Amino acid sequence: MSDESQPIHPRKLEIVDAAVTCFLENGYHQTGVRDIVRQAGISLGNLYNHFKGKEAILEFIAEIEGQELSDFIDRLTANDDARGTLEWFIQDYAAYVALPENALLGVEILTEALRNPTIADVFGRNRNKLISSLSDCISQGAKSGAFILQSEPRAVAYLILDALEGRGLRNLSATSEDTSSGDAISSFILKGLSA
Repeated sequence: MSDESQPIHPRKLEIVDAAVTCFLENGYHQTGVRDIVRQAGISLGNLYNHFKGKEAILEFIAEIEGQELSDFIDRLTANDDARGTLEWFIQDYAAYVALPENALLGVEILTEALRNPTIADVFGRNRNKLISSLSDCISQGAKSGAFILQSEPRAVAYLILDALEGRGLRNLSATSEDTSSGDAISSFILKGLSA
């Protein structure tokens, strides 16, 4: 039975929260299970009651990410106004990926995914669902006449995510909050797709 159909044990969520804190403060590779249990205030045995190890915690974080992304995916899929839906997506997804904890954790996950095919696969499934939904929205917009026909809507979807996620990462190192680039990115994307 999957974790989705069973309630999640509160201790499991405490462990995940502690792990995320450790990953954000020290990096995934520099964090050991002992760091996580110390942060969570639990015993090593208690962690192993819920997870096989650090990689299993990261896989569970991927499940949580999948649940968070499901709102974006559902809305992109069930659209009858592709332009309005894409405007909403650009604004809300940009805000989601600009949260410092999401941007920094995204970097940690990406670097681990480059080394670990299992992690790449788990997080890659989430990304593929999001890319497919965004690509479908772009194609739907072309069918309705809101957007110009794209020969590679999936490639356009990747470019949109890259622009939004890149802005989120750039904000991590910015000395002041970047308030204008979001509007510029949105305008650039929508004008580029407009029929």
